[in-house]
Order: sequence, then structure tokens, then C-alpha cells
Amino acid sequence: MTTESKPLSIAVLLGTVRHERMGIRAARLVVKALEERGHEAVLVDPMKTPLPLLDRMYKEYDAGTAPELLETLATLYRRVDGFLIISAEYNHGIPPAMKNLLDHFLEEYFWRPSGIVCYSQGPFGGVRAAMALRATLAELGMPSVPSLCPIPHIATALDEGGKPTDPRTQKSLDRFLSEFFWYARALKRERDQGTPY
Repeated sequence: MTTESKPLSIAVLLGTVRHERMGIRAARLVVKALEERGHEAVLVDPMKTPLPLLDRMYKEYDAGTAPELLETLATLYRRVDGFLIISAEYNHGIPPAMKNLLDHFLEEYFWRPSGIVCYSQGPFGGVRAAMALRATLAELGMPSVPSLCPIPHIATALDEGGKPTDPRTQKSLDRFLSEFFWYARALKRERDQGTPY
């Protein structure tokens, strides 16, 4: 089996806890797309994985003393090949649930790419939040791939199951994922040979 044909393991990080959230539609779209391509997709949903507001990062706990939820996520993050970030845009910025989810960890993200799937109710598809996310993701050690996958007018662009209502959405996702997989495989090859530190 070639490197290009080996399945990847991807953590899909959803950054919303709003009652009538639309982001779950984008997450379902992405998870389905990954699984259809033979990859493992693990959805991290802050409504099902409720982290407290950040007090202590995972790395600040002595070995074996971190809360079980943090230990579970740390174990997941260390084994995946990349991260797909599903983010809305709140007031031109990163939703607080997304920032809180990201900030609990650091070294667990290192040497893995991230990709940003952003969305909004308006015409810009959350790209202003994506610009802020790029800086955060790079600082966390999982820089984002050059392309984005914005989903404007998400309430009508995707149905409740995450199925696109416009073929352009699927085409955009397909192109974005092809680029993300390239980076994920390239960095996986390098990680397998060792990292700078």
C-alpha cells in the first residue's frame, strides 16, 4: 500500500455550542467526505465534550493527573495526522468555544497540518474568522493549508444532514480536501522520520 493510499486519521474540531448552531451541518459534511474517501474522522464536539473555560492547559498537569476528558483528547490529538477546523465567525473573529477548545493543548498539535472550513449566515462564509484562526493555528504548531473552504449562507447551503444544496459547495470541498490530504501525507512522512525536537 503506497503512502498516498493509506488512510489518514483526522480530528474534526467543531467550535460552536450555540443552541441552534449551523456548524454541525458543516461538521457532518466534512466527516462524511472523509469517511467516503476511506479516512478516519473523529468529531470533537464541545457540546458532547464540554471543556471548562481554560484554567490549566493539559501540559500544566503532572503526568497522570489531568482530567479524563483532557487525557482522552490529548491521546487522540497525538495519534491523528491532521486537524480540520469547523468555525463560524463571531463579530469578525473566532468563536469563544473554538478558542477555548484549541487553547487547552499545544505540543499535541505539533507537526500536523490544519485546514479551515468556515461558515456564516452571510455572503462571506466566515473568512474573517479564518484569517484570525490562521495566526492561532500556526502558533499552536498546526499551520493551516493555503486554501480555505468557506460556506456562505450555511442555513440554505447545507441541509440538516450536511448535504450540499448547491454542487459548487461540494466542488469547493473536494478541491480543499485534496490539498489538505497532500499536506497531511507529506507531514506524516516527515514525522515518521523524526521531528526537529
